[in-house]
Amino acid sequence: MKAEINEIMITADEDEVRVAIVEDAKLAEIYIERINFHSIVGNIYLGRVKDVLPGMEAAFVDVGLRKSSFLYVDEVLFPEEELDPASLKIQHILKQGQDILVQVVRDPMGTKGARVTTFISLAGKYLVLMPYSDSVGVSRRLPEKEKTRLKELGQKIKPRNMGLIVRTAAEDAGLDDLKKDLNYLKRLWKEIRAKANRSKPPKLIHSEEELALKMVRDVFTSDFQRLIIDCPTRYKKIMNYLKKSNPELRSKVRLYKDSMSLFDKFDINSQIENSLNRKVWLRSGGYISIDSTEALIAIDVNTGKYIGKTSLGETILKTNLEAAEEIVRQIRLRDIGGIIVIDFIDMMDSRHKKRLSQTFNEALTQDRTKSKVVEISKLGLVEMTRKNVSEGIMGVLHENCPCCNGTGKISSEETIFINLKRKLYAYCVSHSERAFLFKLHPDAAAFITGKNQEGLRSLRRRTKKTIYIIKSLDISRDEFELVAGGHRISVKKIFVDMSKSMN
Repeated sequence: MKAEINEIMITADEDEVRVAIVEDAKLAEIYIERINFHSIVGNIYLGRVKDVLPGMEAAFVDVGLRKSSFLYVDEVLFPEEELDPASLKIQHILKQGQDILVQVVRDPMGTKGARVTTFISLAGKYLVLMPYSDSVGVSRRLPEKEKTRLKELGQKIKPRNMGLIVRTAAEDAGLDDLKKDLNYLKRLWKEIRAKANRSKPPKLIHSEEELALKMVRDVFTSDFQRLIIDCPTRYKKIMNYLKKSNPELRSKVRLYKDSMSLFDKFDINSQIENSLNRKVWLRSGGYISIDSTEALIAIDVNTGKYIGKTSLGETILKTNLEAAEEIVRQIRLRDIGGIIVIDFIDMMDSRHKKRLSQTFNEALTQDRTKSKVVEISKLGLVEMTRKNVSEGIMGVLHENCPCCNGTGKISSEETIFINLKRKLYAYCVSHSERAFLFKLHPDAAAFITGKNQEGLRSLRRRTKKTIYIIKSLDISRDEFELVAGGHRISVKKIFVDMSKSMN
């Protein structure tokens, strides 16, 4: 279902630039760029091949970043007249130490370096110029009649031995508009080649626009009712850019000056916080849960508190339909990429399955990122893939919990204390001292000493050592601190003195 009111909101401070796309007062997409870390997607580097990996049909390319970039064989430009694509091998195209011009298609993620391609593309307002292609494509989001018109215009102006993609923003654009955009991109490509020819790798040759201006270029069209920004400097840059590219859109840009922060004013901050939750509630009372694994994202649909009014089939259908729209919203909002498996509630009626499939695919038309969906299986599962460009909002705003290492689970209290008792036992029997004084967290001390000191007496019998325990909130529940070790009399004296001072 297409949104009736579309807005872009941009806020900037000394730490971050954040861009929100809002549809019918709901946060649909959020993009965050830290001042000290910019996305490098779209950047063009002159790199040097560091390693060629025949077993992986790929190569590592040094572009001057902390980690080498990864280049798949399918992303390598090669002379078609010299090689048979069917028997294409990475070692036949690239050699270690070879200089190569590459463009970043995916930011570094975790332990992985950036993904790069040799098929360079340069984005303008209306067009994408592909210097190493020879075709003309048109955005899939455009109406069919407009696709046909723009395809014809694209073929008219296509440079020799270069390719073009006509973007969504080109809707209703004329031939002169496209020509103007193309001339800019051709000049840019000429500058990039000249800089690459006089540079030595690794070298950054071309850098993408900063987030705010990039979003205006790529997203801001007449479909949006307004763009609100609270940064005067970026406001001026955007207005200057639109003066050259889309002067008719300048009237929709507003500089926000209120004392209340922009994202608080329009309830964006709270929606960002909610987007980080594992469980997302639906209007009816059902909910979806989103879990991430190394291989895929799993999304589960549940009826939750919703009990329906007519029949079980209708209850399940309504929950699934609400979930379909919310799932697409969450995928866009969290910028989820890779393999996604959705477990809708099982439906017996084939008409209900068809309606769910139509609703889900219609909702996906709002997503600018390319995805591929497999039809709903007999088990109610939908498998899909979505282009993975960045770590998404979870990667930017979250890091793995140091306690659970990202699993979402931690050891139970009893498990922690049992393991701690085993550590104490191992320590006592592996040291020659006859007596020990340990400092423990009060909860751990209560568990280990046990009722009427029975647990402590048992530990003393098993270790054949004299053991004293004092309590301290300064110690973690799963750790112990040795205060003293040695002869029984001296250790006991320290224990008595410390106990008196604590009382």
